[in-house]
Amino acid sequence: MHVTLVQGDITTQRVDAIVNAANSALLGGGGVDGVIHRKGGPAILAECRALRASRYGRGLPTGQAVATTAGNLPARWVVHTVGPVFSPGEDRSGLLRDCYANSLRVADELGAETVAFPLISAGIYGWPVDDAARQALTVLRAAAPQHVTEARLVLFGADTHEVVERVAAGLS
Repeated sequence: MHVTLVQGDITTQRVDAIVNAANSALLGGGGVDGVIHRKGGPAILAECRALRASRYGRGLPTGQAVATTAGNLPARWVVHTVGPVFSPGEDRSGLLRDCYANSLRVADELGAETVAFPLISAGIYGWPVDDAARQALTVLRAAAPQHVTEARLVLFGADTHEVVERVAAGLS
């Protein structure tokens, strides 16, 4: 699988699946989650509500992933995952890596060939961008999915893109 870094808006990516850094309620929110729900339209929210009414009555657990339609987005599916909130006193990096691994697994099971990821937990959840990038790239570069041939890490803003490029170069 080829991993690429792209500066831009994840909701405009023409891929099979877009990963949503969701909250456990699956009902929309701020940041990437809010934008995906707004631009994707009511079909995404309707499927999220159905998931809450059936399998995830208490919400989607941190690190897990589940798929819905992509609604009006230029993708077939949205894979929702709940990232951990950063804590300087507790190592939650395993949960962050689980977000990438489980989202990739769900997308692969759907038959997706291309998947766009945000930098999970690096926004409102406070994860330092350099370490969030390290965790994401470690998982994505080691993965060997059956169907997915490209994973895009879509980075919002030039500063974030620059930091992630630097981390990626250091991991090579």
